[in-house]
Amino acid sequence: MVNWIWLFFIAISFVAAVINGRMEALTEAAFEGAKNGVSVSFGLISVMVLWLGLMRIAEDAGLLRKMASLLQPVVRFLFPDVPKGHPALGYIMSNMSANILGLGNAATPMGIKAMQELQKLNPDKETATPAMCTLLALNTSSITLVPTTLIAIRMTYGSAHPAEIVGTTLAATLVATVAAIAADRWYRSRAKPPKWTDKDGGHIDSPVKEPREFIAHDGGPPNGSVGSGKGEVLV
Repeated sequence: MVNWIWLFFIAISFVAAVINGRMEALTEAAFEGAKNGVSVSFGLISVMVLWLGLMRIAEDAGLLRKMASLLQPVVRFLFPDVPKGHPALGYIMSNMSANILGLGNAATPMGIKAMQELQKLNPDKETATPAMCTLLALNTSSITLVPTTLIAIRMTYGSAHPAEIVGTTLAATLVATVAAIAADRWYRSRAKPPKWTDKDGGHIDSPVKEPREFIAHDGGPPNGSVGSGKGEVLV
């Protein structure tokens, strides 16, 4: 869909340039845009290499593991339907840690892996689970302590004080994150609980204590369960 949007913009620009006799201006703008794109890319590469190197040092020193352990209670609160110890939680914490440090490019692979792990818990592969929606909301609005990418862009364009946006960025992302969490909690409270039946066709109104075969209908596994359509373990 995005490709069609860009194609529409390019076609409209070309038609407008032909009608107004400004093909020369269009050509100059295209080459100037390409030149600026390369310049900005090189500026971003230098800053990203620096921060990724610092992230690797922090990882080897155990700082990221410490940050992940600090985030663990928050993650458990935000993702109550993901079983404790599931690999998705590790990827989610890594994704949140990278976003907090403003390393969106480094956070993206972790976010993708987290979504893939959450999909394994999804009994309905065509519908996103609440946990997947929560991750998407947090990944979009994540609190950012150091907006690395924005600082790099401002440096590339010669800003006198490229880091002066740190305070306002922190405030804006904090408000966005609070709003995302509030909306997520509200939608979760309004969501209908999933209907479960055991292997004999009997209805299950709440998670059971004993290991039991179950089948999910119109929803994901109950909180604390490992479900894949037909599950074997409730924890």
